[in-house]
Amino acid sequence: MSGAKTGTVRAGVIGATGYTGLELLRLLAGHPRVQLCAATARRERGRPLGEVCPALRGRFDLVLGDVQDTELQRCDVVFAAAPNATAMQHVPELLDAGVRVIDLSADFRLRTPALWQQWYGQPHACPKLLAEAVYGLPELYRERIAGARLVANPGCYPTAALLALIPLLEERAIVGPVAIDAKSGVSGAGRKTDVALNYAETAESLKAYGLAGHRHLPEMRQVLEEVHGEPMELTFVPHLVPMKRGILTTIYTHVRNRDADVQALLERRYEREPFVQVLPPGSEPATGTILGCNDCRLAAHRLRDGKGLVLLSAIDNLVKGAAGQALQNMNLMFGFDEKEGLDGGAWFP
Repeated sequence: MSGAKTGTVRAGVIGATGYTGLELLRLLAGHPRVQLCAATARRERGRPLGEVCPALRGRFDLVLGDVQDTELQRCDVVFAAAPNATAMQHVPELLDAGVRVIDLSADFRLRTPALWQQWYGQPHACPKLLAEAVYGLPELYRERIAGARLVANPGCYPTAALLALIPLLEERAIVGPVAIDAKSGVSGAGRKTDVALNYAETAESLKAYGLAGHRHLPEMRQVLEEVHGEPMELTFVPHLVPMKRGILTTIYTHVRNRDADVQALLERRYEREPFVQVLPPGSEPATGTILGCNDCRLAAHRLRDGKGLVLLSAIDNLVKGAAGQALQNMNLMFGFDEKEGLDGGAWFP
């Protein structure tokens, strides 16, 4: 974006050795305005970062600490990439120290304590901060993010679905129920030892999960209803597919007006967005084409009945769905060019 500032940001990462944390470190290593000053990992505490992650050897000369590391409080920004219900234990102390926080977990995405407890099964540790946290979807809340001291980075599934639906709801172009069918690679579940997420168990198999209600559903509904201005009938079914990373989301709904030009509406809404690409008519976005980059690629298909509409959205769940979006938010918060450290293209498959 224009008016970018100069200078260096001192950054820390909580949960540096999970899939999202490592992806964040990969991106931070290429950011010219970031100095990584602290990184924590519960299991690998005391080990050199380059030893735990050989791909980062020579990039960062750091020994992994824990969340009590006082160096975190001397940072300008801390990325919290730890499991849910971890960041909320430490965010108040960081904010009191003048540190700005970008939380990549779900701890601050929902705005009411009761809703958070309903979906995450425990009371929120700092409920007063829920109202302050800014939902970190730049394409919708860019100005709020720039002035925030606490940003709740969106979930990967919501990012893909929201970017497809927001323009249509803003223009009241769709009507009736919305069904979101999303398929993700196994890295979306985090770096776990659960045998159900082992490749030996997931290879040659496809399954749906979260059928009674996935935790990302209230997150999607919260944003969509704010944009729409009224309650929505929303169904969300995620699926696990045997690939490492990537999300392909297929959304089914109906246009309000048969003459609506959905393609033009999407193109107009995103023509100045650096990380949203509306593909030409008839296109079919694929996860393999966006691996490693911060792009979301969208396509719209009208059904032959004239009313039915299918939206397709593809992202890398670890980049635009997590670490890349977090870095995009950091750029906004510190007045840097929004594309700084994120202007590389996708990896070649």
